[in-house]
Amino acid sequence: MAKVSVIKRQVRRENLVRRYSALRLQLKNELKKETSFKTKMELDMKLQKLPKNSSKVRLKNRCWKTGRSKSVFRDFGLCRNVVREMANQGLLPGVVKSSW
Repeated sequence: MAKVSVIKRQVRRENLVRRYSALRLQLKNELKKETSFKTKMELDMKLQKLPKNSSKVRLKNRCWKTGRSKSVFRDFGLCRNVVREMANQGLLPGVVKSSW
C-alpha cells in the first residue's frame, strides 16, 4: 500500500493537468506556427511560467487498489501483485494461469 501523501500528490497533479491542458495545448500550437524568434521566446516563457506539475509527463500510472506505482498493467489498472491474486481467485475474466 502506497503512502497516502504520495497518492494525494498524484491527485493534485491530475487536477493541475486537467486545469491547464487547454492553455498548454494552445501555447504549444502557437509556438509551432510562429516564425519570428522574439515571439517564440515570449511564448516559451509563458509556457515555462505554468506550474511544473501541470505537464502530463509528470503523471504516473498507479494501481487503483493499492496505489503502487511500479509494474502497473494498463489493461486492468492493477499492479502485478494484485493481478496475480485476483487471477488466482478467478476475479479477472479471460485470465488463466499458464503452466507447461
